[in-house]
Amino acid sequence: MSAPDASEPRGRWHSHAGAPGTVLLDGFHPLKHALRFGATVLIAVTDDRDAALRLAASLAPDLTGTLAGLLVEVPTETYRELVERPHPTGVAALARVPSYLGASTTGDASTTGGPAGRGAPLVVLDNPRNLGNVGAVVRLAAGIGASGVLTLGGVDPWHPAAVRGSAGLHFAVPVAAGSVEALPPGPLFALDPAGEDIRGLDIPDDALLAFGSERHGISAALRARSDTLVAIPMRRDVSSYNLATSVAMTLYHWLTHRTR
Repeated sequence: MSAPDASEPRGRWHSHAGAPGTVLLDGFHPLKHALRFGATVLIAVTDDRDAALRLAASLAPDLTGTLAGLLVEVPTETYRELVERPHPTGVAALARVPSYLGASTTGDASTTGGPAGRGAPLVVLDNPRNLGNVGAVVRLAAGIGASGVLTLGGVDPWHPAAVRGSAGLHFAVPVAAGSVEALPPGPLFALDPAGEDIRGLDIPDDALLAFGSERHGISAALRARSDTLVAIPMRRDVSSYNLATSVAMTLYHWLTHRTR
């Protein structure tokens, strides 16, 4: 397949970059996952098209044709101008952020099956501080099949650093920002050292699983909204687990103790 027209890729890139609802896919793997899960990719560039297509043939043969028709080669200088932190794979793209508002924050029956029909827990991150951790949680949620990831507080869960941390798996699971007041229905299990040992609990499929920051824990407002406080066993004198680790252990507990 011949290469697409490479005329004025810089202008095309800048016409989309920074526009509301547009996100940077920084590297081959975020672009790969975005395409696999139906993202609308506005433009994709590389400073070595042949190398990028060889990588696709090795790691994503299902996408070689799509990428051959999408990737535009630009000089390395242009690529480095367009991308603040050039990825080692030499690939970057811009895509539209999907709207998951109904699925993530309202429990709309058309998107989640309603509170009783949600088939997997919704992960709620209460004022997370590290965008890389947010991305890691999204990657976990996508892999294990959670119903979505909702962030509370001022963080943008679609920040490019978070999307990079998820390897583009934001497109595989609903991800949105919300508030305590707009949480969807369902029993809320909040992780807290003073809670009940998770090993003695059953987590229902329609649960909301809330995690605070490593330093501050869950907020007072979220604690007041919680139905059950949950503690993960931890060795004495160890202060805390990493956020993504806590989410992984909790989702694994749900999955392995799931009532079928």
